[in-house]
Amino acid sequence: MGENEDVLVSVDRGIGLISLNRPKAINSLTHSMISAISRALTEWRDDDAVKAVVLSGEGERGLCAGGDIVEVYNSARGDHGIASSFWWDEYLMNAQIARYPKPYVALMDGIVMGGGVGVSAHGNVRVVTDTTKMAMPEVGIGFIPDVGGTYILSRAPGRLGLHAALTGAPFGAGDAIAMGFADHFVPHDKLAAFKQAILADGVDAALSAYAEDAPAGELLAQRDWIDECYAGETASDIVAALRGHDAGPANDAANLIMTRSPIAVSVTLEAVRRAAKLDTLEDVLRQEYRTSCASLNSHDLVEGIRAQVIDKDRNPKWSPASLAEVTADDIEAYFAPQDPDLTFPEETP
Repeated sequence: MGENEDVLVSVDRGIGLISLNRPKAINSLTHSMISAISRALTEWRDDDAVKAVVLSGEGERGLCAGGDIVEVYNSARGDHGIASSFWWDEYLMNAQIARYPKPYVALMDGIVMGGGVGVSAHGNVRVVTDTTKMAMPEVGIGFIPDVGGTYILSRAPGRLGLHAALTGAPFGAGDAIAMGFADHFVPHDKLAAFKQAILADGVDAALSAYAEDAPAGELLAQRDWIDECYAGETASDIVAALRGHDAGPANDAANLIMTRSPIAVSVTLEAVRRAAKLDTLEDVLRQEYRTSCASLNSHDLVEGIRAQVIDKDRNPKWSPASLAEVTADDIEAYFAPQDPDLTFPEETP
């Protein structure tokens, strides 16, 4: 195992350790990193010497800030197959994590966003800390929440998932647990000891020793206005309800949504609603593969990444320019089947 590798993989005392190792990029996922994670999980799955898996991120800033969006940007402007094959393998890995037969412990410390949610929130032992800053911020770059995120968002209490999806705003440990993205809270300053306890005594003993009650969720406390305002039929209706509400945070949410890509917000609303009616994570990932691939044909994905990451002027020029200009046909186009559609190894196409 080379220290300069983007994913560090080892086994210590029967625990498979996967560490994302691009700290300068907050461990953003490249295609080769996704392949390395998937390979390790496949190898350990039937290896009796490996009792559990622990996923963590190197550096102080977070587990993972998402996928490598510069790669997506270049693909959207050129060969779409580069991004679509990246997503294909990434979503297969998300499903692999969700179905993993051994304890899969994700240390969701610091920034955990987008693709970072995908490598952690489908595990069966998901640990957040007081520094956790979680989000599905895709609408800010003209993209649609993916990596199985719409599966979790659609099943969050009330309409909390729609609030998180349409604003893209970050939330902390308490809300992550309340919304179904995490299970346990361990204080940041005890995380290293918690990891050592897993190696020494196993997952259950480590949780008994170190897991504490999470701080109260801030969004959970605001469910009244969230459930009321996000009931609107269209994204425009939702923004109008937020604007008309007397809660300050409701107006803040409206202002935030208005800075996001109108087409991405509109498709995201529909995607979360459709995900609620799909039975399995795999069904939702297939839908997300469709919306992701469709985004490659949009104006807003390229423009959003340009404004946030390439030129960093934070001033995207969206097209359509407003929610009112987005048509039902524009939204429907994102859900058209891909050729080929995403399939999973256990499925016969």
